[in-house]
Amino acid sequence: MRIAYFVDEFPPFFRGGLGTYATEISPQFIKKGHSLSVFSRNSGNDPTSDTWDGVDVHRPRLMNFSDIFSMINPDEVRTWDINGQEFFSDTILYNMLSASKLVNSLVYKDHQHFDLLVSHDWLAAFAGIISKRNLGIPLVFHFHSTEQGRNPAGSPTIKDIERMAATISDRIVTVSYAMRDELVSYGYPEKKIRVIHNGVDEEKYNAARFSERKLQEFREKIGAGLSPMIFFIGRLTWVKGADTLLLAMAHIVKEIPDARLLILGSGEMEQMLNQMVHDLHLENNVILHFGIVSEEERLLYYAAADVCVFPSKYEPFGIVCTEAMSMGKPVVVGARGTSGFREQVLPRGDGICGYHINPYDPLDIARYVVDILKKPDLAAMMGKNGRSRVKEQFTWDIVSDKTLRVYQDLVDSTKG
Repeated sequence: MRIAYFVDEFPPFFRGGLGTYATEISPQFIKKGHSLSVFSRNSGNDPTSDTWDGVDVHRPRLMNFSDIFSMINPDEVRTWDINGQEFFSDTILYNMLSASKLVNSLVYKDHQHFDLLVSHDWLAAFAGIISKRNLGIPLVFHFHSTEQGRNPAGSPTIKDIERMAATISDRIVTVSYAMRDELVSYGYPEKKIRVIHNGVDEEKYNAARFSERKLQEFREKIGAGLSPMIFFIGRLTWVKGADTLLLAMAHIVKEIPDARLLILGSGEMEQMLNQMVHDLHLENNVILHFGIVSEEERLLYYAAADVCVFPSKYEPFGIVCTEAMSMGKPVVVGARGTSGFREQVLPRGDGICGYHINPYDPLDIARYVVDILKKPDLAAMMGKNGRSRVKEQFTWDIVSDKTLRVYQDLVDSTKG
């Protein structure tokens, strides 16, 4: 197959998990004999066309069209702050320029042939829709999350874009059965939806890469020392639950006084988390590292941890959990509402690899974290089981095979 792939994030531009997904899965398509042209956002000075790990990449350079956009800006978007309006404007322009590059340059001018269009989330929806209307080839739309799920009172404009993409696309791919159920509850056509979990590079995310000496040096560097280390990584927003984890920590230290919680991430909660640490008198037990680190350093954080805790209130998949499991770490995860964590983590039985918790209840979080920290044999078994589960179900090799099967079935059905 020859695939035109619209995804807002791609190296060197990253914002979150979507960029990781696209970066990891696209070389798999190439390795398995398919051709891929990616259309991604230009962060300012990125090359407009190049090749990355065998992938043909196009990054149209954005232009300032604020004067014109002010005339066509949706009424609801006009209520956003100026940064939000500029982001929406840039997103629309990225989509238009990407579709134009595909339709006018690659297809009509260069006579390139494509079998399939793929768009990821609302950020790249319009590019896929425009290209489908002009080229007449099938479109797959990937839902990694929804505006309504992230924020029920969110943008009506973004919700409308998502619904349009779901209606016009020929297939919908989403990241968990929980996410499928959410889409169906909104009235999206179930017969179009296919579930394919995300994955992880199990060779890269392997704690055995690091010696005990290296890990102890790293623990000393970050302030954990020899103490039991609880690790959280993620955006510091309400939905990810770092604040609830801090409340849980006040109970954990009553049972394990020398426990250390390390929170790594950035977001609007930074100031509040600092204040909470002070108010809860947890200065000796909580380490806040605000910011984004390299992947290699992130691997060290995982490897140094004794347990990883992700009390998300909404998590369509949750690749941080997959990464932690691949690193052989027991996990404690939020399991209410839309939660892909429930499909990753077995909380009982021979394959137990972690616990499900109520992400709104600090006592529930504390209870299960303490249980793991007080039972090192259980923690070791959970870690071993988690890594085995990743290797059996959540590698990029497995994920790409399933994804290509969905793509090929759609292409074959349209040819028939």
